[in-house]
Amino acid sequence: MTPATFSSLVEARYQNHTANAQDGPHTPTIELLLRHQSVRKFLSDALPPNALEMFVAAGQSASTSSMLQNWSLIAIQDLAHKDAVATLCGDQDFIRQAPLFLIFCTDLHRMSHLCEKYNQTGEALDKLDLFMQGTLDAAIAAQNITIAAESLGLGVCYVGAARNNAAQLAQLLRIPERCAPVFGLAVGKPDPVSNPPAIKPRLPIGEVLHRERWNDDRQDELIASYDDALGAFYFGQEKLGRKTWSDHTSRHVSTTNLDGREVYRTTLGNRGFKLD
Repeated sequence: MTPATFSSLVEARYQNHTANAQDGPHTPTIELLLRHQSVRKFLSDALPPNALEMFVAAGQSASTSSMLQNWSLIAIQDLAHKDAVATLCGDQDFIRQAPLFLIFCTDLHRMSHLCEKYNQTGEALDKLDLFMQGTLDAAIAAQNITIAAESLGLGVCYVGAARNNAAQLAQLLRIPERCAPVFGLAVGKPDPVSNPPAIKPRLPIGEVLHRERWNDDRQDELIASYDDALGAFYFGQEKLGRKTWSDHTSRHVSTTNLDGREVYRTTLGNRGFKLD
């Protein structure tokens, strides 16, 4: 295999022929990040000993807002339990296949308990920002876990469908009030036959990077180039007949049917989140 260069890694990620002459930082960590792909077919191989504890330590090593650490996770490994959880999370078989499925929660229950214990009002717990802090902390921790897992040759897939049936999932997992599932993460050894190396292109850097001030003068041009790049990727994957990214995503956000997630705000309210 030809050693990767910075420009080849960037081109593999964007597939828009703009990186050929670029040079820049290149480390094993950067290569790991740029080669990321979601895995939806797992082998039954067990995880390395103490991998779960290492993942949690890696997650907790991430930055946390105001040192509040307002997140928690639930590790699902029992096969029957994982099957029940998978059913509520989009009924996706890769969740059942993965030896480990993590449910990340925004957790204000811990702070609520501490406020009660120390006779504090906990007024800020009713604010939207506290929920956002916990959710962001959970996402940052999950990305640390993702990098740790991929450094071991494992693969992951994030699961937003943990919000599809959030009320039922919270009941199944005995999640307390002021704590709510926000997403899942399947972790395991990728099936090499079903997961050939195929890096899906992202929006061009110029579409998401604004220097000094916002500037979207080239937005239509850059999105059109992305439609072409992603279309070529899907053609190479023999996934024919797909609409362009811009057409597909505009349709995706133009319906109120979100597979159950449209009532997530109500679920949060029922779980004690005021989100003022």
